[in-house]
Formats: sequence, C-alpha cells, structure tokens
Amino acid sequence: MTTDHAHIHYLENPVKSGPPPKIDVVGTVPEAPPAPEGAEAMTILVTLPPNSPGSPPHRHSGPAYGYVIKGAIDFELEGEPARVVRAGETFWEPGGDVIHYQDGNHLADEESAFVVTMFCAPGQPMLTVVGPEELEARRDRRAPRS
Repeated sequence: MTTDHAHIHYLENPVKSGPPPKIDVVGTVPEAPPAPEGAEAMTILVTLPPNSPGSPPHRHSGPAYGYVIKGAIDFELEGEPARVVRAGETFWEPGGDVIHYQDGNHLADEESAFVVTMFCAPGQPMLTVVGPEELEARRDRRAPRS
C-alpha cells in the first residue's frame, strides 16, 4: 500500500460539540483486485508472540488489506522481495493464486500485532496452507532472497 497525502481529509463537525475528526489515509492500493463474487468480509486481529514465525506459506481466496498496530512483521508475497512492515504501516495481497510466504514477528523480544481485512470467496477457508510439493514447483516465482 502506498501513502498518498493528497487523500487526507478534514471533516467539518456540524454538531460543534467538540473538535471534528481528522482522517488520514495511511495506505491505498491502486488498481486493487476485486473481491470474489459474494465474498464474506472478515477482519481479524493477529497477535504474534516474540520471534513467532507466523503462519506457514499459504494463500487467501480473495484480497487482504492489513495494518500493523504494534511491533514489526516480516512480510513476503510470491514474486516480491521480503520486507519488514512496522507499526503504523500497511500491507496488502491480491489473494487467489498468489502465495503468502511470510507473516512472522520480526522482533525477538516483544509482541507484534496486525489487523487484516480479508474478502473470502463463499465456502472457501480464510487461509489455505501451501504444501512442500507446490512450494518446490513454484520456486522460480519467489523473489531472490538475500
């Protein structure tokens, strides 16, 4: 996700009983993939203990949009280099066939946590683990690791 300060909003408060809210866009996804037809939107909070590897390589049936609220996570999608997403930063993944390799805690000495909203295809699980055979068959799609 990118941060575009051109999207910062300020709302007038018609009631004037207190200060109006200030809304800042913290991330956007240009040309975001569509949600699957009839998708169920689900928002979850994931809390990772210190040094947690997170979920094994997996995929989602639809797009997912997340925000790190505490700490830092290791994040890697198929075809993209691994990166660290820190508290206050966002991430997204298109879902579908794309493998999500990493979502573990980058910190060895404190918890990290993120909130993610997923748009799941009807009747599909929120997360499907990718087996070793498929990981090996798709090895050429993974970005080089340093």
